[in-house]
Amino acid sequence: MGKDSEYYKSKNHNMKAKLQELLTELPQPARDYIYEKQISAQPGTLIAYCYDLLVFFRFLRERNPYFSVKEISKINTDDLANLASEDMVEFQRYLEFNSIGEAHENGKRAIARKMSPLRGMFKYLYEHEYIAKDPMQLVKLPVLKKDKNIVRMDNYEVRAILNAIEYGNSQMSDRQLKYAAKTRERDLAILTLMLNTGIRVSECAGLDVGDVDFIVNSLTIVRKGGGQDIIYFGDEVNQALQTYIAGERANIIPEKNGEKALFLSLQRKRISVDAIEILVKKYAKMVVPNKKITPHKLRSTYGTALYRETGDIRLVADVLGHENVNTTIDYYAAIDDEHKRLAAGAVDFKRDK
Repeated sequence: MGKDSEYYKSKNHNMKAKLQELLTELPQPARDYIYEKQISAQPGTLIAYCYDLLVFFRFLRERNPYFSVKEISKINTDDLANLASEDMVEFQRYLEFNSIGEAHENGKRAIARKMSPLRGMFKYLYEHEYIAKDPMQLVKLPVLKKDKNIVRMDNYEVRAILNAIEYGNSQMSDRQLKYAAKTRERDLAILTLMLNTGIRVSECAGLDVGDVDFIVNSLTIVRKGGGQDIIYFGDEVNQALQTYIAGERANIIPEKNGEKALFLSLQRKRISVDAIEILVKKYAKMVVPNKKITPHKLRSTYGTALYRETGDIRLVADVLGHENVNTTIDYYAAIDDEHKRLAAGAVDFKRDK
């Protein structure tokens, strides 16, 4: 149950194994940096750092004559000490657009994210006096504007997407309707759950049947950082989950290692994060074609609705599992604009009292 379930134990084991595999590809200076970050960062974050750092070292081998004859794993601090800010700026331009060899194109947000572990590594090397200067100090990262246009669904759109799952949609062919009927109860339970609790898609996929407590209407979930939490749900979620568990779920004989999973795929295995993303996008495209709805947008929809109803930003942060309330404040700040607009016509001195 929760983080002690076999699913999460296996997931954590696989992530640690992947991290160790990637570390063997990195040079010692980068490995030392990652080892220090292990104290505060999750394996998933460290894996992303490793991939980003490997992109940098491959870039050096491809574009810098000095590194072209060196194996990545053999690069040392003396080699890195020869790099200047110009090399970092060149790499940043490489991240933005490259059509030769490993073709790619990244926006400002992706570039800033990929440069972040590089900045961290050189800061670590400089502070520990492995290098005399930090080549990243003079590099300006892309300026990211806070996005106040949170994509979310209104109440009509929420009901429309749930109705499309339960009753079908005019855009669906007979074949699609027949196919959708096989997982109608499951899909309705997943969407109803996510829209009424704001849980992440990974938290949803990781649920076991034993994580649901219908006596107090609660779920035991494992948050993004690996911590365990309990959230509560209302009657609509209760009904959707009970219907699915007593119906479709009861008629499935799960494959090995899927016996405890709450949500199962047509292959009788635990449903994957990708599968949930696909089904959300499939139904959303039918009823909300002008909005790019993803599982995270379901979370935004719930968070927005909860804030509107309660006006309690700390409650929203707690329910959504934000470790820092400032994350919630930044994300839902746009809602305050709607409150401010109400003031535009609220005062009229020409009106008689």
